[in-house]
Amino acid sequence: MSVTNRIHLGDNLDVLRTLPDGSVDLIYIDPPFNTGKRQERRRMKVVHDEEGGDRVGYQGKRYRTVELGMSGWDDVFDDFIAFLVPRLQEARRILKAHGSFFLHIDYREVHYCRVALDQVFGRDCFQNEIIWAYDYGARSKRKWSAKHDNILWYTRDPKNYTFNFDEMDRIPYMAPGLVGKEKAARGKTPTDVWWHTIVSPNGKEKTGYATQKPLGVLDRIVKVHSNPGELIMDFFAGSGTTGESAARHGRDFILIDNNPEAMDVMAMRLAEYRPEFVGCQPEIQQSQEPLL
Repeated sequence: MSVTNRIHLGDNLDVLRTLPDGSVDLIYIDPPFNTGKRQERRRMKVVHDEEGGDRVGYQGKRYRTVELGMSGWDDVFDDFIAFLVPRLQEARRILKAHGSFFLHIDYREVHYCRVALDQVFGRDCFQNEIIWAYDYGARSKRKWSAKHDNILWYTRDPKNYTFNFDEMDRIPYMAPGLVGKEKAARGKTPTDVWWHTIVSPNGKEKTGYATQKPLGVLDRIVKVHSNPGELIMDFFAGSGTTGESAARHGRDFILIDNNPEAMDVMAMRLAEYRPEFVGCQPEIQQSQEPLL
């Protein structure tokens, strides 16, 4: 059975060890951030309700909030890097010669992750530290409020890797009057600082999964660092954003997560692109056969 366009439920290290050397074109992971706390998110959706709606939307239409419950996990590791390094080693092994690896993390562990990745991939294979900056949520009164994540980009080969410059989305100039009408209309290419909002709590993109990342961030990585028909992996797949981005842009995917809730969310989300996912109820299996 093909392992592409599949979702696996289980320990990602076990699944990674079943995959052949040099088999994946692009890997993006968004592991737990080791915040030292239990992370919980309220899940909800809104439905159209002109009579009892508690929210007002576009054109004055009213919507009612429906609680779907809470989702959460204990984001605590005794030794986070010891947990991560074997998975990084497997990631490097399964990357193709031109492949790229992206690790999405935050300020708490990024410096340790950078050292670990230097050791696994080699310092010369480090390409960029991308800052994903957003402006949402509570503000601290005791220090500068943390409103960014870090995305570390490494390549299997320091000089031979996929980078489709022409596939970059364009962003507006901050001072368009200084560059002329033609350049202002075209926009400019992004730098290593990406300003992008989080997933809107009330937006269509929202799945209710606690760690969901926005499609806009993954679309940029997928389009620039892979080609149509290539294979993309996310082994901390969560809500399945990487899989949706891959499917939207004609790539294949392998998604792995150990949370049964993630399986349900991903199957529903990807059914639009993979009809065989409709109605699937993934279950834990002892074998390493694809679960979907």
